[in-house]
Amino acid sequence: MAAHRPEECDLHIFDAIKTKDLEAAVALYETNATFFLESGEVATGQAAIREALRGWMALEDPQFTTPLQVFFNADQDLAILRGSWTAIAKGPDGAPTKIAGKNIEVVRRQPDGTWRFVIDHPRGAD
Repeated sequence: MAAHRPEECDLHIFDAIKTKDLEAAVALYETNATFFLESGEVATGQAAIREALRGWMALEDPQFTTPLQVFFNADQDLAILRGSWTAIAKGPDGAPTKIAGKNIEVVRRQPDGTWRFVIDHPRGAD
């Protein structure tokens, strides 16, 4: 599930969440990428990101509610992604609860032409 355009990083991670494929999600991150958790903690590196994403695998029906925006640097090898999303999570009582956020990420083109997350902040634009 390689991302051949920057915005495919976001699209593929939602696909991985929908299919509960944690390893496919982690593969979308660079080795030393950074993921910001809702708690304010930061997960750095694929092992820490794997642990951070475990909770995300329980989400249902993740989807973008606005078109993803992509902003490139001059060399077209870095991009900022921004969008709005919703998903269904289980609340403390086990009842389905709708959650939402405005994401912002930095992705980088890899030597093979694919793209991976460098920084992922699912609610960084809230």
